[in-house]
Parts: sequence; C-alpha cells; structure tokens
Amino acid sequence: MTNIEKYNDIFKKMFNVTDKELTSLAYKETAEWNSMAHIALVAEIEDAFNLDFDTDDIFQLKSYLIGKEMLATKFDVEL
Repeated sequence: MTNIEKYNDIFKKMFNVTDKELTSLAYKETAEWNSMAHIALVAEIEDAFNLDFDTDDIFQLKSYLIGKEMLATKFDVEL
C-alpha cells in the first residue's frame, strides 16, 4: 500500500466517505469531524506514518488537503 493510499484510507474509514469526497473534508465543516474525531484522526495518522505531531501540527490539521501538505513538507512523507 502506498503512502497516499494509507492517508486516504484513514480519512475514508474515519468519515465514511468515498475518494471523490476526500478533498472537501474539513474540520468542523464535515459533520463527523468534531473535536473527538480530530484527536482520533491525529492518532491514526501518527500511527500509520510513525510520526509525532506537536501541538501546532494538531491545530494546523484543519482539512484533508492541509494534512496532505503537512505530511509532504513538514514530515517529508512522499505521497
């Protein structure tokens, strides 16, 4: 499984969405993406990619697209 597949699978499972819906996912704009889901999402991403988000990273992760960019730029994960 590629890194982008892992990343997408996390979001698809967490929010029960399809590939087409991924890019529209955003914190507090997606009904299921509340504060509790946010913490679970962070934990899933950390586990899948063996990362440790700091507090700023957790607050910065406000959408699927921002998370994808964070992984690529800050954590040097090839997506």
